[in-house]
Amino acid sequence: MNAEISTPTADLTQRLSATPRGARLARRLVAHQLATWGYPHDSDLNYTAQQLTAELAANAVTHGRVPGRDFEVRLLLLTPDNTLRIEVSDARDDRQLRFAREAEAEGGRGLVVVSLLARTWGVAERDVGKTVWAELPL
Repeated sequence: MNAEISTPTADLTQRLSATPRGARLARRLVAHQLATWGYPHDSDLNYTAQQLTAELAANAVTHGRVPGRDFEVRLLLLTPDNTLRIEVSDARDDRQLRFAREAEAEGGRGLVVVSLLARTWGVAERDVGKTVWAELPL
């Protein structure tokens, strides 16, 4: 896992309500920002980033929600490393990530999707809560 991140050449940070609507907005925000940075909506990078954001934001809203607290989405272009980094931070201190234990389980597959789509991913501590991040090659 990355202990340090390179200096970004471009970044976006946005707080959103810890609701399903906030999670949908996070995905749309990432799609729009990547298009602005030159990665069109229909590009593989934009689509994959949208999927990763959707999974991470859904987890923040579902499992990391603390009443009255928002979650945060941060998008970083790390051009020296040719990397896109997506970070989703929530206010819950629980750093234990959960995966589906049974094939018939209705949930618990979000981080499996993240691990399949991202080049690398992990969890970082914050003063309040945690940040789950994923990186994609540009």
